[in-house]
Amino acid sequence: MSRFWSPVVHDLTPYVPGEQPKLANLVKLNTNENPYPPSPRVVDAIRAELGEDGDHLKLYPDPTGSALKAAVSRQFGVPAEWVFVGNSSDEVLAHTFQGLLKHDAPLLFPDITYSFYPVYCGLYGIPFETVPLAEDFSIRVDDYLVRGPAAVGGVIFPNPNAPTGRLLPVAEIARLAAGLPDSPVVVDEAYVDFGGHDAIPSAVALVAEYPNILVTQTLSKSRSLAGLRVGFAIGQPELVEALTRVKDSFNSYPLDRLALVGACAALDDTEWFHCTRHQVIASREALSASLTNLGFEVLPSAANFVFARHPAHDAALLSAALRARSIIVRHFRAPRIDQFLRITVGTDAQCAQLVTALGEILG
Repeated sequence: MSRFWSPVVHDLTPYVPGEQPKLANLVKLNTNENPYPPSPRVVDAIRAELGEDGDHLKLYPDPTGSALKAAVSRQFGVPAEWVFVGNSSDEVLAHTFQGLLKHDAPLLFPDITYSFYPVYCGLYGIPFETVPLAEDFSIRVDDYLVRGPAAVGGVIFPNPNAPTGRLLPVAEIARLAAGLPDSPVVVDEAYVDFGGHDAIPSAVALVAEYPNILVTQTLSKSRSLAGLRVGFAIGQPELVEALTRVKDSFNSYPLDRLALVGACAALDDTEWFHCTRHQVIASREALSASLTNLGFEVLPSAANFVFARHPAHDAALLSAALRARSIIVRHFRAPRIDQFLRITVGTDAQCAQLVTALGEILG
C-alpha cells in the first residue's frame, strides 16, 4: 500500500500468469505454449524486416496494422474492416471490456473460466456475475438466457473454455446471441484451432449474421508466437470501431514492426499451421488415454491442454511431486477445481516423460 496510489489500485487483485521457472532440464507444461516452433516463414520475415543494420527499427510501425488485418481477412474470409489487431488477445480483450462490456446490467461469464476476466472488471469498474458451469463443467446457454435481455450487460467466455478445455458448439453460441440481441457476446477463441482435426469450430462463421458477436483469437497458441504477442478480433464494424476508439485513446502503436511481419507470415503459412496443430491434437488424445489408464478422470478437451484429477491423490501433492522431477504443470487453488491439474500438451517425448513420472508417483 502507498499513499501515492490511485484509489482503484488499492482494490485490484491482479492476474497471476503461469510460472516461468528457471530449472535445469525443465519439462514445461504449465502455460499452454505450443511445443513446436513457428513457421520458418516467420523467421525469414523478421530477418527481412531487420535488414542489414536494423534500419527499419528507427521508424514507427503501421498504427492500423493494415497488412495484418489483410492477412486475417484472407484467412477468415471477412472484410478487413471487420478486423481489429492488438498486442496479444489480452490487450484486445482489455479494450473489449472497456469499449463494449461496461454497462449498468452485469457482465456474465462462467464461474470457472479465464481468471483475467474478473481482473478486467475490477480495473474498469464493470459489474459482473458468474454463472455456474454444469456438473460436467460444460456451459449451459439456458442459464444465461433465463435472466432476460434487460438483465444482461454482456456475455464473455472462452471457447474452448479455460481451464476446463470443454467446447461449446457453434449452434449454441448462435442461440445465445439470438436470445440476447442487444447484448455483446464475446467469444474468446484462444484455443479453438485445436478443436477438431479438419473443421475448426470457430464462431467467426456467425459474425455476418449476428451483429452482437465479437470473436477474439491469438497467435500465441496454434501459431507458436507467444513471444511476439499478437491477437485480433473479428466482428461487424460497429463493434470494431469501439475497440479502435479505445486503442487510439491508449496506444496508437500497439504492435511493433517485427510482430506485424511475423504474424502475417504465420497466418499465410496454412500448411505449417495445420501440420503442427494436428500433431498437438494427436498428442492430446494419446496423453488423455495414458492419463485415463493411470486412473485419472480427464475432461473432454478441445484445447492444447488437458484438465485431469485423480480420485485417490491430492492435486497439489501431485504437482509438487512432478516439480521435484523438473516437470511443471498448473494447479489452481480455486473452488470446484482444486483437485484438477491443467497439463499443457507437449511433444510426445515430454508427454511420455510426464506419464512415466506420474506412474512412479502413483506407485
